[in-house]
Amino acid sequence: MTQNNTTPAGGIGLPGLLFLLFLTLKLTGVIEWSWWWVTAPLWIPTAILIAIVAVAGVVFAIKDKR
Repeated sequence: MTQNNTTPAGGIGLPGLLFLLFLTLKLTGVIEWSWWWVTAPLWIPTAILIAIVAVAGVVFAIKDKR
């Protein structure tokens, strides 16, 4: 009998990879972007998720009032 030893595939992901790339480029002086844009791969997905949850909350609140 064989054992199935699977481990979850983790990793840095695309946003983390983009952040590291932008950070390296900023610190080496290749780009002169604002720090907001350098860190954008970290906060934009979170902001989108919060916006979706907020819109869903408003939709459900309006639906419950009817």
